[in-house]
Amino acid sequence: MTANTVLISGAGVAGPTLAYWLARNGFAPTIVERAAAQRSSGNPVDVRGPAFPIAERMGLLPGLRAAATATTGLALLDARGRHKSRVNLSVNRTNEVEVPRADLASIIGDALAGSAELIYGDSISTLTQDGGGVDVTFERGAPRRFDLVIGTDGQHSTVRRLAWGPETDFVEHRGLYVATLPVERELNPTTDVLLYGTPGRLASLHPVHGDGGIAAFIWRGGPVPGYDHRRADQHKRIVEQAYAGAGWLVPELLERVRDAPDLYFDAVSQVRLDTWSQGRIGLLGDAASSVSLFGEGSSLAMAGAYTLAHTLAEHRDRPEQGLKAYEYEHRKLVAPKQNGFGAAARLMVPATRFGLAVRNNGARLMTGWQRLRTGAARRRRG
Repeated sequence: MTANTVLISGAGVAGPTLAYWLARNGFAPTIVERAAAQRSSGNPVDVRGPAFPIAERMGLLPGLRAAATATTGLALLDARGRHKSRVNLSVNRTNEVEVPRADLASIIGDALAGSAELIYGDSISTLTQDGGGVDVTFERGAPRRFDLVIGTDGQHSTVRRLAWGPETDFVEHRGLYVATLPVERELNPTTDVLLYGTPGRLASLHPVHGDGGIAAFIWRGGPVPGYDHRRADQHKRIVEQAYAGAGWLVPELLERVRDAPDLYFDAVSQVRLDTWSQGRIGLLGDAASSVSLFGEGSSLAMAGAYTLAHTLAEHRDRPEQGLKAYEYEHRKLVAPKQNGFGAAARLMVPATRFGLAVRNNGARLMTGWQRLRTGAARRRRG
């Protein structure tokens, strides 16, 4: 049977990108999303590398540039808010753009409009496949049959659990947690990302376009007994406990955490699987290979979606081969990012005072080098 109908679980970045390219290759995609609507929270992400030309082909660049954060630097602060060092980010970003993740998902969704069936407020209950397709039951909707099912539903993927097994078999907690929420711009009226760190903890304020900003907490911690990735009340308590006694603006930010209607919270984990497909069921994005908070998850998700849509089109009569071909190509991009997690974590959230000093001194050296290069360039122009 020709693979015409494709059910995609998850309406973040990977799912709508995949649906966009599947529709243009003659497939009929359907997206099912557990949430009632798109999230308003999430950290800023970069669209760069292999994702940038894909975004350009999709006509996303005008919208992405309008939503860009346009940050100019990283400012490291002490407990009183005084600058300790700063890294200049005012570089030529011709082939990359940084946007809030929620804006990226919304812009992709706008490009997809009319090309896919969208089902919000529902989720997959069971998957039963045979040689010709996959029978799907839903929590709310009527049962349906599809030629393919693709899970783009994140590191807590329902599709992966149903087809591969329990999350604990494939998801590795890497000793970090992250929480983000939208805040008012008045907390950080600059164009710098403000970073305040103590051993094992980082708090930041990231400016975005318009009158908004994003507050983020990243900290080191082991497994939380009874942790439930869907319990917002539990998440808020965990953040408050982790940052008790912290300086700078943290007490004010914790007040906003308590009142936040849409707090993003999760353990920083990595997903590792021997295979990304089981017959006519496949995985994409964090569901297949969560890279880490510090990688390029959204860009890799877009690149993987593009590759998958085209390998399925090339193997239209043998979709299992299309899934295998996508995995073969996309693992080349994912593996280096997963393997670089440790170094990125040590740089972002040092565990000791010595590690903090090394990071801060490195930032000062980078700033000094940037000033030397700027001065030399001006002398040459003069």
